[in-house]
Amino acid sequence: MDMKHHHHHFLLISCPAQGHINPTLQLAKRLIGIGGTHVTYATTIRGLTKIKSFPSLEGLSYASFSDGCDDGIKPINDPNLFMSEFKLVGSKTLKALIEKISTSQDHSGPVTFLIYSVLLPWAAEVASDCGIPSAFLCIQSTTSFALCHHYINHFHNCPPFPNSMTIEGLPPFAPTELPSFLLPTSPHVSVIPTFQEHIQVLEQGKPNSSLALLNTFDALEGAAIKALRSSSMNVIPIGPLVITGFWEENENQSSDDGFRCDLFDKCEDDYLQWLDSKPDCSVVYVSFGSMVVLKRDQIEEMLNGLVESGLPVLWVIRCAEKGGDQEAQIMKIKNRLKIKEQGLVVPWCSQMEVLGHKSVGCFVMHCGWNSTVESLVAGVPMVGFAQFSDQNTNAKLVEEVWGVGVRGKENEKGVIEGAEIKRCLEIVMGDGERGEEIRRNCEKWKGLAKEAVKEGGSSDYNLRHFIGGLG
Repeated sequence: MDMKHHHHHFLLISCPAQGHINPTLQLAKRLIGIGGTHVTYATTIRGLTKIKSFPSLEGLSYASFSDGCDDGIKPINDPNLFMSEFKLVGSKTLKALIEKISTSQDHSGPVTFLIYSVLLPWAAEVASDCGIPSAFLCIQSTTSFALCHHYINHFHNCPPFPNSMTIEGLPPFAPTELPSFLLPTSPHVSVIPTFQEHIQVLEQGKPNSSLALLNTFDALEGAAIKALRSSSMNVIPIGPLVITGFWEENENQSSDDGFRCDLFDKCEDDYLQWLDSKPDCSVVYVSFGSMVVLKRDQIEEMLNGLVESGLPVLWVIRCAEKGGDQEAQIMKIKNRLKIKEQGLVVPWCSQMEVLGHKSVGCFVMHCGWNSTVESLVAGVPMVGFAQFSDQNTNAKLVEEVWGVGVRGKENEKGVIEGAEIKRCLEIVMGDGERGEEIRRNCEKWKGLAKEAVKEGGSSDYNLRHFIGGLG
């Protein structure tokens, strides 16, 4: 199965957010695992200083480039100006990094291929100027990327906004189920030009920069993959890019589980010991990722719903600032769960370890793509409370397409009430027909995900074929 290939030096770059770093590093690990490759991972200068610990692996180096605010102070509050400044400074410093690596005397050799993640489409031009090929690593769901592509090519700047959008083979997507930044009312509308640039590079770019690597697999998002290919886009599914040692029932698991970068301090609470003390499939794991900050009244309703459910709860909730309202609210949550002897609140946890624990019965989450894929891989049912970006699209896939969970429905104020949270938990944790079906579907997708990345599986083959084709 192994294809012969020459030595390659891949430079992988991403923005410094947790959800961007982790899949990019998992790809680095896979590339090195296939053999004959060296990988340098780079993020912004400021981002690199935020990483608490760096996974070490033979053949992996770390570097950085600048986004124009290395001291952490954004010189401009206008997001459009920030993105153009990032492009300007980033292009210059990334080019300097590629040249520096190329003249370095170490054994890794010059960069032979650049892989860049979301929001960095200008990197393709830098690679082209340096005479090296490049690829876009799509770390969001392929369905959300296909919807962006469809919107930008058919509806952008052509009002009115569509009542629904369709991808052949999938149910129609209402406006509230599309990636939120496409909506005219979105505060993140400034990223549309960046996605336009991504699509332009992939559709009209030079042959050596028109490739997209997708963090998905054929069986999971076949319809969206087909939709992108039918528009002549060269896409290769290579996912899921999650900790693969999770599937190994041997001592290798722990070494792989540590292969991730964390931007947050380790937790002192022994949440694994706490999970050990709970019955199988009984615990509700609650986490909204590294970017989502829930509103005060939403946290209140969440707490009410969880307490009313009577189920044991492990809740990851980070405090943005010491001594403020948020800290007081977290103390209130801790005390109420403690009085009820119902749960544990922690500022951080190793998510794959938690999802892989036998006592965890469901995952209450924001439907960010990494968390969604990790839950699929672990076979854990989901309760989705989408907030922004591709999360609304992913929540629809979870409920309607893959049947691995349910979505919470908001009231007229945009809040998901406690009673609704309790209703969702009763469905996924209960022994009713729908709960049984959700758990069966979870087992099915867990098996298919494992199948895709094992040696000879569709994603494994695609990645080996991609490297083999580089010559």
